[in-house]
Amino acid sequence: MIKSIIKKLFIKISRSLGYEIIDQNKFVSPTLNKKLNEELSIINEKSIVLPLGEVKISRKISSILIILRTNTNIELWDQNKKRLFEFPKIEYSLRSLNSLLRSVIFCKKKFQGVKFRIIIVDDKSSKENFSKIDQLINKSNLDVSITSLDYEKYRGVIKKQKSEETFSNLASLLQCYEIAKKQTEDLVFFVEDDYLHFEPMLEEMIASYQRISSQVNREIFMCPADYPYNYMNNEKTNILIGNKRHWRTIDRTLCTFMTNKDLLNKYWDNFYKTCLDRNDPFELYLNEIFKSEFCISPLKSLSLHMANINSSYGLSPFINYQKIWEENKI
Repeated sequence: MIKSIIKKLFIKISRSLGYEIIDQNKFVSPTLNKKLNEELSIINEKSIVLPLGEVKISRKISSILIILRTNTNIELWDQNKKRLFEFPKIEYSLRSLNSLLRSVIFCKKKFQGVKFRIIIVDDKSSKENFSKIDQLINKSNLDVSITSLDYEKYRGVIKKQKSEETFSNLASLLQCYEIAKKQTEDLVFFVEDDYLHFEPMLEEMIASYQRISSQVNREIFMCPADYPYNYMNNEKTNILIGNKRHWRTIDRTLCTFMTNKDLLNKYWDNFYKTCLDRNDPFELYLNEIFKSEFCISPLKSLSLHMANINSSYGLSPFINYQKIWEENKI
């Protein structure tokens, strides 16, 4: 009886002081009233990973703006190849959007204090394809808006390109960046429509962003895909602990990544110059940023770039592609 009273008092005092107690015998945390295989972290408050303990969250997340650019006509921009499974491009766009919406819905249930908003920048979808996108959006009950690419706005801004496809790719990217510069309140996530996302993707991205950002005391860049090109050279990297998986530092990315308002403004010239001409590599000016800033990607991948099976920019290792493809069928 006395032992029980003392134990309850100790738990109460520990909780009031902000400490967590682990009972390894019963595999529970009395202060959290949870089993240790449950979710122990609390968004915008603390991140707990066994056996590393707790990280106090100094970098709180208030909102995320997701900007998805869609082109339902171009099979593989700048390439004469087929994507994995060899479906028409609209099928990849729809499954990509579906996987993104599912991930947002999954994340919203856990992070109720975070505001989610999606803006789609569409590049000349046909009425039929646009209708399919619109139907998918309406079923989600999320805050989603669609804007069309304004070609003429960028005719005198972007250098004349060899093809209209290249121009429109640069123009849509620049429009996304300009929208982000005006409307981002906190986090911004730039997404292309040939990625399939695992349902917990956004939860892991947000929770890991604030955990790692709190630890390094700075804003960061995050890429949701584990690209094959990261394993082509013997490059040094650092491994970090995120919310529920490992992350590695990288020095290059494609155009699907997350960052925040401050870094977008700080490196606006790099974002802007990326879109003025077809650079080699395409992300040349974005990659320059990572000489000074943290950029990380997950181990293993949270999103899959559905490119050609032989592409070094595409298929992440150790993934059941057939499963995630079928899961997001409309």
